[in-house]
Amino acid sequence: MRGLFDPSKYRTFRFTERSLSADGAVRLAYALDDEHEFVETFEVPVAPGADLAAAEPILDLLHWVAGVSYYKTAAPPEVACETGAPGPAAASFLEALYSEGLGEFAVVNQLGKLPRPRFPRDGAKAAGEPVRRVPTRVLVPVGGGKDSIVALEIVRRSGLDFTLFSVRDDPAMQRTAAVAEVERLVAQRRLPLQQLGELNRSGALNGHVPITAIVSCVALLTAALNGYDTVTLANERSASAGNVVYDGVEVNHQFSKSARAEALLRGAIAETGAPVDLFSLLRPASELGIARTFAGLPQYHAAFTSCNAIFRLDPELRLSSWCGNCPKCRFVFLVLAPFMEPSAMEAIFGTAMLDDLDQYEGFALLTATGGHKPFECVGEEEESLAAISLLAADPRWRTRPVVAKLVAEVLAVRGDDSGRVSSALSLSDAHNVPDELIDHVHALLRA
Repeated sequence: MRGLFDPSKYRTFRFTERSLSADGAVRLAYALDDEHEFVETFEVPVAPGADLAAAEPILDLLHWVAGVSYYKTAAPPEVACETGAPGPAAASFLEALYSEGLGEFAVVNQLGKLPRPRFPRDGAKAAGEPVRRVPTRVLVPVGGGKDSIVALEIVRRSGLDFTLFSVRDDPAMQRTAAVAEVERLVAQRRLPLQQLGELNRSGALNGHVPITAIVSCVALLTAALNGYDTVTLANERSASAGNVVYDGVEVNHQFSKSARAEALLRGAIAETGAPVDLFSLLRPASELGIARTFAGLPQYHAAFTSCNAIFRLDPELRLSSWCGNCPKCRFVFLVLAPFMEPSAMEAIFGTAMLDDLDQYEGFALLTATGGHKPFECVGEEEESLAAISLLAADPRWRTRPVVAKLVAEVLAVRGDDSGRVSSALSLSDAHNVPDELIDHVHALLRA
């Protein structure tokens, strides 16, 4: 590189090449103008005799979606799809992903406005209507957290043929699969981390990307190559709640987990004609409701980890378990605590977080008290308030220093609404879960 990287000088982000080999090697290539080239690779499982040509439309979708990791280095105004243009539904999904999906990135980098690149559209592709297929073979992505564990247990109870799936092979994922005693397919992702690090140090933009969209597309490709007709995500209704309004848009850290993103992605999948359905099994539920169910699955309590510090891209920065001092750790502790014993919580997290007053401001922020809800995978402000209400009424928890202060300084201002808990624990009818699974969702999440 010569001198500093100036994001403002770049005009076009280019999708230059993508390929899939019979052994599951995926190569995705991109460029910023004619100056910087990026190559990302995956290794995905492929069943013997798999029809690679039939998976090409999903490979295209993965290529376009994964490019967001490199587009963000400069966030130029234009994109060029040199391997072929997306159809209308895919283009709509991509435009939302490269704009709303980069909302937090725009806020943190103080860009003044969200990126809004326009994707070309292949008018020859007719947008198809998403259909709810009858699931027969199900791929269940697991990340080692409580949500995907609840999802896999719902699918188990349905009696459907299912297999777990992960991008990477982290310890929490291994532990989850071991406890579940279910086969797991694993895809490996390799990014040009050294190149990105050098660019970032020279002035390239950096920040949060909609990673769930990327994982979803890898899962779709794996499903298509291995004879699965359904991918069941574990995104809850709480994921649709935003953090702040910026440039006239509600910015949501979890945009690619939201119901809006799911609907757009389903439209893009239907447009490809691929015989794979995708939906979130937990869309009817809140995080608080999922936590209540997870508390009743003690076999997983020593296996799961939801702290995002273990998922950092740089292996040298990853932790092996809960950090105990981030918004995600606080939120999971807060929503699990009403349904578990204090000693069990301390055994999981390695610390009594609600005894530590230094954590108070972080817990209060989960309710947007003292600022906006953190840019993290945390639930709605109302369900955090509901969790505090439950703790306030629980003799095991109500005298804990952080709980007492939350009651005195948060609930006293926001009110202790008697209907808040029942609202948070209710199940919504707004979802894409097929009839073959919805009764099992209700059975486990209403228990």
